[in-house]
Amino acid sequence: MKLGREIILYVIFGVLTTLVNFVTYIFFVRFLNINYLISNVLAWFFSVLFAYVTNKIWVFESKNKNILREMSLFFGGRLFSGVVDTGLMYVLIDILSVGDLISKIIIQVIVVILNYVISKIIVFKKE
Repeated sequence: MKLGREIILYVIFGVLTTLVNFVTYIFFVRFLNINYLISNVLAWFFSVLFAYVTNKIWVFESKNKNILREMSLFFGGRLFSGVVDTGLMYVLIDILSVGDLISKIIIQVIVVILNYVISKIIVFKKE
């Protein structure tokens, strides 16, 4: 079944995208001592680049010829979820005093689900 394959691939590449996000975040915050919010934005950027390529080619198998429109929708959707991600980081860490790595894990679950819905319904919808 195509939907089952799509979800499995989305989960696999979602895990890899999350790994890119975590590794990049840890690199910037722990090794370069960059503020956690700036590190989070940088991690978001690199993970979105990875996610676009993998989602387009392997998950949704998009044949859309209007690449600029598709990329704009994808990056716009990810920008929205990136704002949600960063906002939740601020709330959990600065307001609720939850550790940054625990916060990252909780938030990534929410973001992965949100990104699938945006990609499926808006970005890579079948014409």
